Amino acid sequence: MDSISTQMLFTTLGILIFISAYFSSSETGMMSLNRYRLRHLEKQKHKGAMRVSKLLSRPDRLIGLILIGNNLVNIAASAIATIIALRISNEMGISADVGVLTATIILTLVILIFAEVTPKTLAALYPEKIAFPSSILLSLLLKVMLPFVVTVNWITNGILMLLGINAEQREQHSLSSEELRTVVNESGALLHPRDQDMLVGILDLEKVVVEDIMIPRSDLVGIDVNDDWSKIQKQLTQANHTRVLLYRDSIDDVVGYIHARDALKLLSKKQFTKATLLRAVRELYFVPEGTPLNIQLLKFQHAKERLGLVVDEYGDIQGLVTLEDILEEIVGDFTTTMTPTTRDEVNLQPDGSYLVDGSASIRDINKEMSWKLPTDGPKTLNGLIIEYLEVIPHNNISLRVAGYPIEIIDVADNMIKTVRVMPEYYINNNPEDE
Repeated sequence: MDSISTQMLFTTLGILIFISAYFSSSETGMMSLNRYRLRHLEKQKHKGAMRVSKLLSRPDRLIGLILIGNNLVNIAASAIATIIALRISNEMGISADVGVLTATIILTLVILIFAEVTPKTLAALYPEKIAFPSSILLSLLLKVMLPFVVTVNWITNGILMLLGINAEQREQHSLSSEELRTVVNESGALLHPRDQDMLVGILDLEKVVVEDIMIPRSDLVGIDVNDDWSKIQKQLTQANHTRVLLYRDSIDDVVGYIHARDALKLLSKKQFTKATLLRAVRELYFVPEGTPLNIQLLKFQHAKERLGLVVDEYGDIQGLVTLEDILEEIVGDFTTTMTPTTRDEVNLQPDGSYLVDGSASIRDINKEMSWKLPTDGPKTLNGLIIEYLEVIPHNNISLRVAGYPIEIIDVADNMIKTVRVMPEYYINNNPEDE
């Protein structure tokens, strides 16, 4: 070392610090990569992604290679810094111990700033720009140093086995539905808001049951086949849907449903009578009220059905659900729907309050108005208020449900018909919920 000039030693020290920065940034860049984006790029035959994926397939070897290289470089840098410190100490007449201590402090700061924190921060911010190019040199180094790396890994894996850890068993990076929902919500400008809503709607299907979206029994419209034939014909011509329920006397004695296409065929053949109508009736499909929507969607597909009557645990009819109802949970309301929308049931008033129909679905109100009324109990606003009060109220009674001031405007036929909700008061007094 005496034959090497101090200037050359400083140059070598700088090169070693640069190499240390390379290993540090490579390690952080490799480990900070988005694994799902990496797989996507790999499928597209991206060369950098393919090299990185191959290196990451054996993380023990990759980490071993980087740490071996980094430690060798840092130890060499420490040795050279010591030699430089001794030379300068002799030239300046300073104690060797003081010189070495000073060199150690300075070198530690230099390595921390220029070989650790700065390159690792840069790699964490731009992992692909660091990992893909560095994978070229790392792949070559791994081939050259493979025997040394394998030996070190064999020793470390042996120590891990003594601790009851198998290095071959790695945690699989799979996303749960909640994690995937977070990924979609955090996608930002990468996805159009409409696409985000649709993807979240698909993920939410497993959290929503048929009972939440069904047309309730009280709103079901059908035709009593015991009525006069002229009345039945009039009801068929005025029906808002292509599929019409048929029943005898009450909806509990449902016969089936008739498709408008079948009725038109009978009419075109001049065979349109009550008897032929009953023979054309299609069998109904029954759905348990607690079935999750993702499962019911598959059942509709398997059974080649588009609607079903929802029944409770006693077999009593509770409502009706259609394929379109489930699809609306994903894509939003269809413009062709003939049923009242939430906007028809919620009317803004000049004072900022809303007049809301008591029969409106709480879930639909929350979704349309971004409110936070509880949905784990009754399905309608009328049911929620009655459950809260435990009695059928009179007009002009005020209460607070989940923080929302509500005034009962109209009660008739043992039902709350109209209420006034004041969401602005709720928001102003609950700023943390905004």
